[in-house]
Amino acid sequence: MILKRNTALVTAFVFLACSSSCSKTGSKVGVVDIPEVTATVEGVDANDAVEAVSGDAYLAITDESWEVQYLGNKDVNGSEQLSYEAGVAHITGNGDYTVSVTADTNGFRYDETGDINGDYTINGIGFAAVIIDNAEEVLPNAIITINSVKVDGRELELKKKSYTNTESGSIRSNIFNEWVSDDCLPADARTAEGALFTNYDVNTPSDINNGNYSAQIIDREEFSSWKNVEVGFTVSGL
Repeated sequence: MILKRNTALVTAFVFLACSSSCSKTGSKVGVVDIPEVTATVEGVDANDAVEAVSGDAYLAITDESWEVQYLGNKDVNGSEQLSYEAGVAHITGNGDYTVSVTADTNGFRYDETGDINGDYTINGIGFAAVIIDNAEEVLPNAIITINSVKVDGRELELKKKSYTNTESGSIRSNIFNEWVSDDCLPADARTAEGALFTNYDVNTPSDINNGNYSAQIIDREEFSSWKNVEVGFTVSGL
């Protein structure tokens, strides 16, 4: 594989989940200095980098610094290092699915250390969600229910229940999104049990909107250091 590595500007999403009057908004930008080098890297296969396409579910995730990430795209110049062997799931109907990311790949190790045999443990978490690409068009009625989150094989306790909302043409269910507080969930938030607001009015919570739903369903401390994350979820409503 021929890799050309340059100084990379790593820019994450602007996450807007409800009105700007009650949510944190903004972009996270980090500059990672990577020496420019063109080389054939034995053991790194570009085909191992996975890109989510329309109708695919994937685990969007970043480390605490927003420099290590997977946002559904293939790795380019070390910008989506967790795309190597990322587990995506093409949604074909209602049912149970799994998505995942791993730092235990040659591509990831080369991106982070310059050596396919190097060792790198990811620190912290900045954002995590299950996202179905282009679902607003191809799966508009899909509802994602997070069932389990495993970090390095250890299943985490889910503090609250997940909900689904539509954003930027895709459908998502947040696992950890500190930009959305529990008292400011998006107007289109819905669950397998029903909508969290009546007629999309955030001032009129439905009967099931009793404080049990959140954009932060895990403790961030559980991600103090990690290499593998796996999320099990159910798709319904199709």
